[in-house]
Amino acid sequence: MLVAGGGLAGLVAARHLSGGGADVTLYERRDAVGGRVRTIERDGFRFDRGFQVLFPAYPAVRRELDLEALDLRRFTSGATIARPNHRSVLADPLDAPRTLPATLFNPDITVGDRLRVARLWASLRRLEPETFFDDLEGDDESIQQFLRTHGFSEGFIANFVAPFYGGITLDRSLSTSRRVFEYTFRALAAGGAAVPATGMEAIPTQLADRVREFGATIETDREVTAVDAGTDSSASDGDAVTVTTADGAAEWDAVVVATDPPTAREVTELESIPTDARSCVTQYYALVGRGALETSKRLLLNAAGDGGPNHVVPHSAVAPSYAPEGTTLLSATYLGRPDATDDELAERTRTALESWYPERVFDDLEAVHTERIEFAQFAQPPGVHEGLPDARDPEGAVYLAGDYTRWSSIQGAMRSGRDAAQAALEDLSNG
Repeated sequence: MLVAGGGLAGLVAARHLSGGGADVTLYERRDAVGGRVRTIERDGFRFDRGFQVLFPAYPAVRRELDLEALDLRRFTSGATIARPNHRSVLADPLDAPRTLPATLFNPDITVGDRLRVARLWASLRRLEPETFFDDLEGDDESIQQFLRTHGFSEGFIANFVAPFYGGITLDRSLSTSRRVFEYTFRALAAGGAAVPATGMEAIPTQLADRVREFGATIETDREVTAVDAGTDSSASDGDAVTVTTADGAAEWDAVVVATDPPTAREVTELESIPTDARSCVTQYYALVGRGALETSKRLLLNAAGDGGPNHVVPHSAVAPSYAPEGTTLLSATYLGRPDATDDELAERTRTALESWYPERVFDDLEAVHTERIEFAQFAQPPGVHEGLPDARDPEGAVYLAGDYTRWSSIQGAMRSGRDAAQAALEDLSNG
């Protein structure tokens, strides 16, 4: 059996297929597995491919990963809300007791909003996580509509939720489905956010090790360009699937397509695979010998929405191993496809930081790496999840594994890999 694609979905699918007794080979078109979850190591720095974090409370994450072995470095709950000449802290006092006064008297958040957050958490924690996307009946709505319906103030939505969920959904307008908000809100409240000490690529590296332990083969620099099931009947008929690579065509008993959405749509011809993309640019900066930004391990959220970055991340405060000793590593993420040059983006970030920290000068802020990510997520407006493809939707013994069968997230990718493997094993056993 072949798995085409070595991202999180493909690696999880390969592991479960091998664990189910299948003879599995995985092809990855790049020189290493990981897909969108990659880390570059250079000059003592670690640069993840864009701003990425792991939510340890995700069910698939708990099931598929050895979290202790990842040596997680955790963010502090909440965020620092920033705009020109203003910073305020919003945090969970149970997680950071010293922030209680700052959180209680935060001028950007009303007492009513704090109470609404508590009530929302109490209601969501009673639900099983998978119900948010397994049961898609009922009307959907945008995150913004959902928050307004629940009585949250416009200030809370604009100052905190828009930049915070702009970082999660790459959609500062909050036009994304409320299901994404509910799922991630519950996961954050239950387990926070973290990164592995050696970078996010530690996640696919661990998954690949498990794939090999189960006896599967991983071949990199192998790109699948076409998949032909050769039949309009079901996989149970036992027809071979022809797969084309640069080395020619070969037949396989079954194929799991675990590529990026545009490639999966091209090779399977399934129009239900979403290809409307959310893009972003993440730029990393070094401050040599400078102190912390007084935000602890929290995100800095741009409440102004003034053309500057959506948020700034204190990477070396969260994970000191991301930077050489004595150096502060930050990143700033810009949503969409800004046409500014790398130097222009660095200047925008410097201007934003100096407006948030008028007592400091950032003339030694040095841009050290830039990631422009054209397809970071697929767009998830209200109602999109009802029309996503199923693992069995392609013809013949071809199966889909990718977050585009669930929802755009690490959870969605890992869950989809397991679903595809189970579907393939069931069909082959019945053949």
